Amino acid sequence: MHLSMKKLLALLFISLLLPSLVAADMMIGGDISYPTKKGDCLLLVGAKVGVDWQVIARENGIEPKNQCKVGAPLAITNRKIVPKVVENGIVVNVPDRMLYFFKDGILVSFFPVGLGNLEWQTPVGSFAIVGKEHDPAWHVPKSIQREMERKGQPVKVIVPPGPENPLGRYALKTSLPGILIHETIWPTTIYQWRSHGCIRVLPENMEAGFFELVENGTPGEIIYQPVSVAVSEQGRIFLQVDRDIYKVVKSMEDEARTEIEKRGLSDKVDWAKVENVIKQKTGVAEDVTQ
Repeated sequence: MHLSMKKLLALLFISLLLPSLVAADMMIGGDISYPTKKGDCLLLVGAKVGVDWQVIARENGIEPKNQCKVGAPLAITNRKIVPKVVENGIVVNVPDRMLYFFKDGILVSFFPVGLGNLEWQTPVGSFAIVGKEHDPAWHVPKSIQREMERKGQPVKVIVPPGPENPLGRYALKTSLPGILIHETIWPTTIYQWRSHGCIRVLPENMEAGFFELVENGTPGEIIYQPVSVAVSEQGRIFLQVDRDIYKVVKSMEDEARTEIEKRGLSDKVDWAKVENVIKQKTGVAEDVTQ
């Protein structure tokens, strides 16, 4: 039986709408069991999985004073909402403390990073990778030299490659003045805001292909998005709230409400759950569906 032209056009119109109706937002992580080993500290575990160590301690019934006496496997939820999807390039979300690397529309790498402290904030904005260096020397900025002098430390001008070099073995130079994406020799500073503005990466994440895959000219963007909302493939609504570390947002409650309303989800969320997620600010995507 042949369909009329009117019906064909109607079906075509519906088919064009379907992807936007069923497409789910991109999320990563989930519920994991972390196999601890002797000497593991929650601070280092958090740096590896992208969850604040205090959250891991609370969820596993560990007293903060015992954070370096970890024995049994840890139950951790590290579900995240990818804050921005691009065709190609690097996205770093400051409150989220995560780096996302896309190639040909595929999320090929994602991992926790260390970012700038309150005095040396990581700048927001677009950039490009303008250089790659293996075993880099660190040319210490004048501002950091002055800081060394204030603290009574030996003032260094150049730190040669080696185990004492804060840049580690891999460095990607960005077009943002003074901002590198580099390996760190201080792994517990990952998933923290403790750098002088640069983006620190664990050695294993640099070695896993990120450094090799990133080419000169790769675009990137550093964003500041402490609130993210996503809808899963099953239609569940997730809310992720991170700490507003640089005090950019006037009201996290208003920010969350705006994001939820913008998606047309106001009548589908449990506002008590929303309020709790905002209060906790765990940086983990939580189910807030009614």
